[in-house]
Amino acid sequence: MSLSLDADNYLQTSQNGGVNKQPLLIKFLARVVSIVFHPLFINGYVAYYLVFMQPGFFDGMNERAKSFVVIQVIINMIFFPAVAVFLLKATGFIDSIFLKTQKERIIPYITSSIFFFWMYLVFRNQSYIPIRLTAFVFSVFISASAALIANIYFKISMHGIGVGGLLGFFLLIIFKDSSFGITLPFMMVIFICGSVLTSRLLVSDHSIKDVYYGFFLGLIVQLLCSTFIR
Repeated sequence: MSLSLDADNYLQTSQNGGVNKQPLLIKFLARVVSIVFHPLFINGYVAYYLVFMQPGFFDGMNERAKSFVVIQVIINMIFFPAVAVFLLKATGFIDSIFLKTQKERIIPYITSSIFFFWMYLVFRNQSYIPIRLTAFVFSVFISASAALIANIYFKISMHGIGVGGLLGFFLLIIFKDSSFGITLPFMMVIFICGSVLTSRLLVSDHSIKDVYYGFFLGLIVQLLCSTFIR
């Protein structure tokens, strides 16, 4: 407990301009990692991986049909939620597109959840969409809804939720689906999780609790949703 508090105090001191400042290069790399693996972008990465890189799930579909699946995810789970945030900023409902306060995150959580649920309904009613992708989309919706509730009490990390869900998705691929060539991607996911969580602690005002609660929320919801979506 004391080690956790000490680490948390160190990070907060660093972020508030204390003596423990991170080098500019480290901060720059941390911000790049935070952008590249933004939780919205992870939806697109998972869809692309499952459609084009994981054998067996979309066998028999031509390239055009596969691309259309990924495009649906990009539009409904990345583009529309991002546009909603920019519109909120343009109309003055929020002060920053980075959603730095709990209050600013309320409407984006709600609007994103609507788009995520719509994507789940679309995929659920399309027989050619494998259950693994449908379950992932449903878990994203549940995670966003749970984050909205958690946001009442503390500023849970959206990045943590995103990489937690990513890890849960790959664990399901390993243990529930017979697959080849998963070792390297899984090792990369572990590295991504560590990099993203560390980056958020370095360049955001999140506490260790915010980040790790988010990570375990995303992971647990991903694993649980796979038992309900069959």
